[in-house]
Amino acid sequence: MKAKVLKIIRKRTVKQFAAFFLLAFVFLVFSKLSNDYRQDFQIELQLNNLDDDIVLSNDSTNYVTAIVEAKGFAFLPYMFSNQIAMQFNSKSDVINTKEAFVFDVAKHKYMFEEKLGESYIIRSLKPDTIVFEYSKLASKKVPLKLVSDIDFAAGYDLLGDFEFDTDSIKIVGSEDAIASITELQTELLSLTNVNTDIKETLDVEVGKYPDVEIVPKEVSVTGSVSRFTEGTLEIPILITNKPEGVQINVFPKTVSVSFYVDLKRYNDILPSDFIVECEFPNDMSKASYLLPKLTKTPEVVKRAVIKQKRIDFIIL
Repeated sequence: MKAKVLKIIRKRTVKQFAAFFLLAFVFLVFSKLSNDYRQDFQIELQLNNLDDDIVLSNDSTNYVTAIVEAKGFAFLPYMFSNQIAMQFNSKSDVINTKEAFVFDVAKHKYMFEEKLGESYIIRSLKPDTIVFEYSKLASKKVPLKLVSDIDFAAGYDLLGDFEFDTDSIKIVGSEDAIASITELQTELLSLTNVNTDIKETLDVEVGKYPDVEIVPKEVSVTGSVSRFTEGTLEIPILITNKPEGVQINVFPKTVSVSFYVDLKRYNDILPSDFIVECEFPNDMSKASYLLPKLTKTPEVVKRAVIKQKRIDFIIL
């Protein structure tokens, strides 16, 4: 019985000690939080009411460091972050120069005090002035280049050129940002074993220009695919730049021109559609042969090649 009574007394003693310790800790915390402390705040300045053609520079430093004094209780909401954002009117709170908005920090101290509230006393604000550099938007149109890696099925090829659903891309940004842009490219169009017409939607690549807005952001590209075949024709040689009174004889008098064309137009291709020329050399002592050059090719021919690489000649 005596042991049971002692056990109960010990339990009560432990509980009383714990309650006393907790109460003492609470009083200590309240005592500490009732003291005055100072803390640095990072205040981000944000401009609103900007004109549509104004672009703020990313290089601008728009933070004010404020040394603030307050009771410990007041700092509890900022225990995990001391950053605050404040908005200012670009029409009334700053001075607008030709290339920047200038914000007088000291002059607007009252606005910082209103933002923080009566529980806080601002001891200092640095820097004294914040400069928001800006540029005005400009726009222009640039051509679009298709980036492609296309493998056609045997006997098939592209008929003509690829076509976009727009003739150019409009870019909008600061004058400095768009000045060096002369063209834009599509994302890679990769296709294999193609034997039918092509119609794809592609994004316009602007990863290198993060500060530029483009319109449109994607385009449709189309291309006609047809069967192609190869043919060969004999084309007479024309001599150009030959001095008056000079007669020469060339061997051979014709060259073989192989050409690649879509099957439907193969029979329309005639020798008169091609012109092969050899330019007479200015210095006869250094020339023993002539070089044939293809100077005219039908638009519908995909490619054409002269099989002979040199033409022999003699002066009569």
